Amino acid sequence: MKLTPRQLNLFMFLKLPSAYLCGVRTAFIDARSCEVSVRHRWINQNPFKSMYWAVQGMAAEFSTGALITGKIKESGTRMSMLVTSNKATFTKKATGKITFTCQDGSLVDEALNKAIHGGEGETIWMTATGVNEAGLEVSTFKFEWSIKVKK
Repeated sequence: MKLTPRQLNLFMFLKLPSAYLCGVRTAFIDARSCEVSVRHRWINQNPFKSMYWAVQGMAAEFSTGALITGKIKESGTRMSMLVTSNKATFTKKATGKITFTCQDGSLVDEALNKAIHGGEGETIWMTATGVNEAGLEVSTFKFEWSIKVKK
């Protein structure tokens, strides 16, 4: 069964309520990419009247993690996943609707295949780029994910 944006948003509501309350929502997911949006609002702003960096991070991380989660689910293999490191770059004030896109589905496929058939844990760096409604990049997040078959 493939993951849908609706399933991911329900998961977020139940398991990640702070992200849900801040307005983080999955807009699209397929085998190659995932889009997660969040709108600048009073509840998620910083003192400079732009979106707080941590809210951007929640949306960015979810776009990468949703891809891994969906592919693990499709594989039918019990696996663990964990963010082990991250980096972020901010290039413009985040106001309005910000959409984070991760297009690293093929990287996930390779890493899962290695982890399942090689018996060792794997790490991959995934990138989520946030753009505003004008299409201008506001931030880029890179997450190092560790994946490992559960024994």
